[in-house]
Amino acid sequence: MKLWSNSFQDGAVIPSQFAFCKIDRATHAAMSDNKNPHLQWSDLPAGTRSLVLICHDYDVPSKGDDVNQEGKTVPANLPRVDFYHWVMIDLPASMNSISEGEYSNGITARGKNGPDTLHSARHGINDYTGWFASDKDMSGDYYGYDGPCPPWNDSIPHHYVFTLYALDTDKLSLSDRFTGQDVLSAMKGHILDKASMTGVYSLNPDVKLPA
Repeated sequence: MKLWSNSFQDGAVIPSQFAFCKIDRATHAAMSDNKNPHLQWSDLPAGTRSLVLICHDYDVPSKGDDVNQEGKTVPANLPRVDFYHWVMIDLPASMNSISEGEYSNGITARGKNGPDTLHSARHGINDYTGWFASDKDMSGDYYGYDGPCPPWNDSIPHHYVFTLYALDTDKLSLSDRFTGQDVLSAMKGHILDKASMTGVYSLNPDVKLPA
């Protein structure tokens, strides 16, 4: 399998229009365009009956004590955890691409609707659901794609891995409110192949990013 994007190259910086937040010199961060990037794939294995797409950031601080705090920096040696930005299942095997902005084109307070989405696929909830849980203006179930918004004071760049899985089943048996971890468990024994690409992003202007 092969996976690529016309929105950014593998290992390169994700342009801000595909992020939830962008750098703002006055406030550190401001809301961005939040478009999903273009993705395209080829060479699916024989017997592929559906596809799963997951995007996760593996550089999220395991503790939030210093996150977005004036005069503090999130240390590079802090243990990191996964944060799921996009979970989509039951994509038909006949598909070979996703267009820019096809599934997300802006920020929706309290989250986009789900789980049903285009092409008879289903969206899971992403981890902004938990992040905004205590925010009276933003709390809700965040289905589908919501892009990068790493801490503006983090000392390392964040890596966003887009992974496409080819499955031997038409539909995964999951309830309407499923997470990335739920999908990883449900796919066991059904994965024929997978392909990944990674984008890099930071809201800290002092962090060195790929050229």
